[in-house]
Amino acid sequence: MKKPKPETLNPAELVRPLVRDLQPYTPGEQPKTDGVIKLNTNENPYGPSPKVLRAVREAVDERLRLYPPPTADALRESLARHHRCTPAHIAVGNGMDELLALATRAFVDCSPPGALEHYRYYHSHGAAKVSLRTVQYFTPSYTLYPVLADLHGAQKNPVPLQMDFALPTVSELRRSKVWDFAAALTFITTPNAPTGRAYPLEALEEIIRAQERVVVLDEAYVDFAEADALALALKYPHVLVFRTFSKAYSLCALRVGYAVGHPELIGALLKVKDSYNVNGLAQVAARATLEDPEYYRDTIAKVRATRAWLAEALAELGFSVLPSQTNFLCVRPPEHPAEVWYQKLRARKVLVRWFDAVETRAYLRITVGKDHEARALVDAAKKILASRA
Repeated sequence: MKKPKPETLNPAELVRPLVRDLQPYTPGEQPKTDGVIKLNTNENPYGPSPKVLRAVREAVDERLRLYPPPTADALRESLARHHRCTPAHIAVGNGMDELLALATRAFVDCSPPGALEHYRYYHSHGAAKVSLRTVQYFTPSYTLYPVLADLHGAQKNPVPLQMDFALPTVSELRRSKVWDFAAALTFITTPNAPTGRAYPLEALEEIIRAQERVVVLDEAYVDFAEADALALALKYPHVLVFRTFSKAYSLCALRVGYAVGHPELIGALLKVKDSYNVNGLAQVAARATLEDPEYYRDTIAKVRATRAWLAEALAELGFSVLPSQTNFLCVRPPEHPAEVWYQKLRARKVLVRWFDAVETRAYLRITVGKDHEARALVDAAKKILASRA
């Protein structure tokens, strides 16, 4: 066959078919104009601690020419003291999203069909067929999970939550015959996003004890909740807890997340990560964050207080408000479809989030901002209801 001339190559044909067909993750809108009430991406409205800002400013010097510590050892030691474990139980990522991708890379066999066995037997009785290619998760939950599965060529297994967004019991999952207790990687978002619902430790542990392979508990919003599941990652060798400095700790721009779990699983994440994956200023900021717990206890308490006020105010307007253990509310609005509400609020320069998916199409997700932002949202909602248009 005649070799094509370089100038005639079609760039689209140079992209892997898997990537060409990929439906990418859709991030929340970042406004380009002033005067917008931004309640769509779940940032902490209060910003980092002054001690964190000071630490970052002091780190901006000639050291910027140097590569950062490749495995963030000083930060891992700080996190280990914070969680009363060893640094070997901790991995740090460029945001929690990177850790989710690393878990897919490390624990899911995404080799092309035929290159390796699709299925292997790991059950002690030799009766359970295990798909090493399966990424499993409940729906609704974080919409990055299916994107990561597609990106790595994995098999997806989305399983619906109960009608009230509660976790199914293990008995219910067995009866459904849809849940894969031998899936290579299972993501459980707790508290859940986008619903805000927290899951009892006992319910999580029941599922964990039934799973044969890796379970990741995505605790991005756990600092706003009444309880956490970190103990499960230190108790069970196949469990990892992932957390972030973005939500409660106001470091979205610097991208810092971390994993807690068995050193063998942590070692696998470190083995497949990119070199120097967490920048130096991010490491400095995260360490300083851990040294100012009083500041963050105060800001988290403010968010919780505003969350309670906003939930009550919206309920009085006829919104159905789901119980939340996060820094956002998931609400079903009255009179108009959720998509219409999203557009009407946006026209009034109030940004919230609407997800066009079967389970969530009737709901809005509203970040809990400062008190004046919550009041602005409620005022806008009152005007929309009064207009009847």
